[in-house]
Amino acid sequence: METSGHVDTFARDHLPPREQWPALVRDRPELHYPDRLNCGTELLDRSARRHGTDRPAFRTTDGAVWTYGRLQEQVDRIAHVLTDELGVVPGNRVLLRGATTPWLAACWLAVMKAGGVAVTVLAQQRTQELATICEIAQVSHALCDARAVDDLTKAGVPGLAVTTYGGEGPDDLVARVAARPPAAYDAVDTAADDVALIAFTSGTTGRPKGCMHFHRDVLAIADTFARYVLKAGPDDVFAGSPPLGFTFGLGGLVIFPLRVGASSLLLEQAGPRQLLPAIAEHGVSVLFTAPTAYRAMLDELPAPASDESPEQPPAPPPALASLRRCVSAGENLPAATWQSWYERTGLRIINGIGATELLHIFISAADEAIRPGTTGLPVPGWHARVVDEAGLPVPDGEPGLLAVRGPVGCRYLADPRQREYVRHGWNVTGDTYIRDSDGYFRYVARADDMIISAGFNIAGPEVEEALLRHPDVVETAVVGRPDERRGQVVVAYVVLRAGAVADAERLREFVKAELVPYKCPRELVFLQALPRTATGKLQRFRLREPGPGPGA
Repeated sequence: METSGHVDTFARDHLPPREQWPALVRDRPELHYPDRLNCGTELLDRSARRHGTDRPAFRTTDGAVWTYGRLQEQVDRIAHVLTDELGVVPGNRVLLRGATTPWLAACWLAVMKAGGVAVTVLAQQRTQELATICEIAQVSHALCDARAVDDLTKAGVPGLAVTTYGGEGPDDLVARVAARPPAAYDAVDTAADDVALIAFTSGTTGRPKGCMHFHRDVLAIADTFARYVLKAGPDDVFAGSPPLGFTFGLGGLVIFPLRVGASSLLLEQAGPRQLLPAIAEHGVSVLFTAPTAYRAMLDELPAPASDESPEQPPAPPPALASLRRCVSAGENLPAATWQSWYERTGLRIINGIGATELLHIFISAADEAIRPGTTGLPVPGWHARVVDEAGLPVPDGEPGLLAVRGPVGCRYLADPRQREYVRHGWNVTGDTYIRDSDGYFRYVARADDMIISAGFNIAGPEVEEALLRHPDVVETAVVGRPDERRGQVVVAYVVLRAGAVADAERLREFVKAELVPYKCPRELVFLQALPRTATGKLQRFRLREPGPGPGA
């Protein structure tokens, strides 16, 4: 490893042993970075020089525009406050918490330039979760939106210095920044392999895992997925629903646009009903959200004209006329959702699978390469295969564990689960996949979500896709529940459209017409909403619990 630029070496000291690291692949010239590298400088200062300081970097729905020049000035002032007033030294862990705003993004960039280690968390995370994260990462400082500070204060983290922004008084970060004259900040001379951020797995159960990523890793996700799949350019306007505390959002709303000199619309409220008008008003061209949001947005779009040809997809409706890229990740994209969106909008959703451990998306496909029902192909710069429990490749067409390697790899913060995730030099994601004979990867289920009933293997997502083809079904989750006779039985939790009649037998008959009978749910439970984490991931463990299920 290169000589560290950190004074506080906690992060580097707690990397896994080198023999537990995955093999890294840097088989493209753009992935060969210099030994000394600060990703904050690369993303902000270099892009400002290349594309101009007058270009918009961040926009908000109230009409505010932060140009690259304004963003540079604010980031440098924040970095001076961090080091000159708050005592942050290179390598200190700085927790960042707040709604998706330019101020939160500027704080992240300032921590990068100051050589700190950003620990991004969600505004929705509560006291115990925050205390656990601070304990694991030994967080010393926090920059927190004043509107979200209460739970952080209640966490009572020993020695944590909390500075709010957007609040009142002279100690608020906004006031501190305003009191300082503009002054350039010379970024800390960090090594390319110094830890830049610790991203915690959202997880549906168990103690969260801190995933440590280097300065070069931050650039690598932009130089692979954003470069080759999105083909992003300086005229793009990015927007989406994932928060910046989620690596899906940090990449899609900050890293990717800044890398190419583009801009991002940062939405504090980013549900389907907020996304549609925002896309139209601000000319959004690249959208990041989850499959459920695409389904919900279909209900908000005007009905298609009756004279449209069923053979040809329509032109995008006026509300979506600016869109050229629709990205889906966070959970499996059902083929039915892809097809419905395409038939109504003429836009192809780019499916993708990523992981906090690998920072962003590593299998995907765009344009004519998209095959609905598959995740896609390894993103250029990444390699993937399907293996058995011993790590040996399985034949095409047979299910196995997804194994991935590329320019970014899993490095847990002092966590014995490193040995589970990294095997034989590959990152084993915990997903069951099938690789088709033409190289496309098709999702089957999470490895621990395969249902075995009376000797039959049943993939829950396959049953979910069948249910989603019914016009009344908005969301569904299928799990296995222990059963004395069969080992497990298939249980489907279903959210219906408003006004639809909850008729379990009718839905069961529909599934029987779509799949072989043994895959049909033995039980259907109707809910108002599915249980999800703050990042939107389905909490299947809650659905497996005995009883009628949450919210029934």
